[in-house]
Amino acid sequence: MKNLGIIIFVFFVQFFSAQNVYLTKVEKTYENTDKFLYRIDEEAKQAELLGEVEVQGFSKDDAEVFSLIYKKAKEIGANAFSLKPFENIDGTSQTFNPSNYKLALYYISKEKFLNQKGNIYLFASSDKDQKISINKKDYTLSPRSYTIVKTVPGEVYAISTKKLLGSTIKLQPKAEEENQYFQISATKIKSDQTGVGGLNLKSGDIIGLEKSYAEFLSTIYNKEKQSN
Repeated sequence: MKNLGIIIFVFFVQFFSAQNVYLTKVEKTYENTDKFLYRIDEEAKQAELLGEVEVQGFSKDDAEVFSLIYKKAKEIGANAFSLKPFENIDGTSQTFNPSNYKLALYYISKEKFLNQKGNIYLFASSDKDQKISINKKDYTLSPRSYTIVKTVPGEVYAISTKKLLGSTIKLQPKAEEENQYFQISATKIKSDQTGVGGLNLKSGDIIGLEKSYAEFLSTIYNKEKQSN
C-alpha cells in the first residue's frame, strides 16, 4: 500500500511538472513549404497572423519544447513567431514566465525579414553557469541566458569553455555574414526529430545551433550584457 502511494505521488508530480504545448487560436492557415520558423519583432506589422500557441508547464528540454511548437506552427503554415506577453489588469505586460507563455504565429514573405547579420550569439545551458572566454576575456553566463558578440568583419574571435578538456573555436566573420549561434554546455544535447529545430554542429561542449531553434532560445532566455 505504501509503495502504491509513492507511485501515485510520483505520477502526479510528473503530470503537473510536464510541459504541454497547445494551439489555442487559429485565425487562418497558409500553404507554404518553408522549413524555418524565425522570430520577428518589427516585422510583425507586415506579417499575417495565423494563430497562437501556448506553453504550459516548465521543462529543461528546450529542444523538445521547440520541436512541439514547430509542429503546431507548421500545422497552420506559420514561418515566424513572436512572444505575446500576458497582460496585467492595468494593461501592462507581465514578466516572462518560462512555465507559461504564449507565442503568436505568423506567415511573412522571405523578403520582409529584417537583415540579421554580423553577430555571434552564445547561449548557456538550461541549468548551470557556464564560464567562457572570448578573445582571452572571461565571462560567466548564468543558466538560461545568452550574450551577443558584435563582430567586426575580418577579425578573429576565439571562444573557449575554459575547461581542462574543453573546446575552443575560432571564427572570422565576413562582411554581410549571417548571425552565428552556439550553445555552451558541459553535457550532451540531444538533437530534436524535426530536422529543423535541432543542432547541426558539435565541437566538444560548444554546439552550433540552427537559426530557428536559436531564435526560440533568444525569446525564452534572458539577455545578458553584450560582449565586445
